[in-house]
Amino acid sequence: MFQQIRDRFESMRTLRQLCTGAENHARTQGQSAPGAEHFLLAALDLPDGSARRAFERVGADPAAVPGAIEQQYRDALQGLGLDAPLPGATATSADRPSLYQAQPSGQELMQALARSRKSQSGPLRGAHVVALVADMPLGVAARTLRALQLDAMQLGVAARAEAQVAGSKAS
Repeated sequence: MFQQIRDRFESMRTLRQLCTGAENHARTQGQSAPGAEHFLLAALDLPDGSARRAFERVGADPAAVPGAIEQQYRDALQGLGLDAPLPGATATSADRPSLYQAQPSGQELMQALARSRKSQSGPLRGAHVVALVADMPLGVAARTLRALQLDAMQLGVAARAEAQVAGSKAS
């Protein structure tokens, strides 16, 4: 029982870091609310390192993810016939509304994370986020994985395996 309480507190701390990190990545890219791609970046930044190791398990460089995401934005603008620079950083977190807001893809990811955590033991890890992003068929995050020539199913399997390993180390 004590371990469950510790896992819950660690998960809450990780969730706070994940949401704050996603917001920061979104604002850096000129967006007011994070999408799934920003949560992916935030998962790669988490100190547990499991998200990075999940990418490494499939032979991918996690450092390539930010550039691949930016390229997705550029490609989308060019697809609309716009050859404009990407927006710059937006207002700081002091302008943040009191309720947490995310883009639809970010909301979908957070809801999937909440559902998946009900059936999983151990603390929340970055690899859990990577596994859920790998399951997303559409959006910037899904296009990013394809641009990196990653098999989303293999990445999901690797992320789930990494989450298990990271969870067993914590116990």
